[in-house]
Amino acid sequence: QVQLVESGGGSVQAGGSLRLSCAASGSTYYMGWFRRPPGKEREGVALIGGARMTKYADSVEGRFTISRDDAKNTLYLQMNSLKPEDSAMYYCATCSGACYTLSPRPYAYWGQGTQVTVSS
Repeated sequence: QVQLVESGGGSVQAGGSLRLSCAASGSTYYMGWFRRPPGKEREGVALIGGARMTKYADSVEGRFTISRDDAKNTLYLQMNSLKPEDSAMYYCATCSGACYTLSPRPYAYWGQGTQVTVSS
């Protein structure tokens, strides 16, 4: 059983930055950030594997950076140059199988989410 707790969300103006954190308890390998914009389906944002392999959605490539501190069992998402379309509930999740995918389907454990709102 893995428990995940996100933090760091908030309200910013377009062009601003936020850093999300996700504290994990239990074993993790692949970890990812996902988001659910208002009225839309949950979508993958970025993932990182145990070997620091990363993958980003095209919409955030070059603006967001995913990282992890295994000593602290914490996942991060640095979000720069934020746009109004980045507004969403952001979730972290972890997967123990073949999870090099931004599809949420194989991710078994999820946090409660943290809200990000970007105003124009």
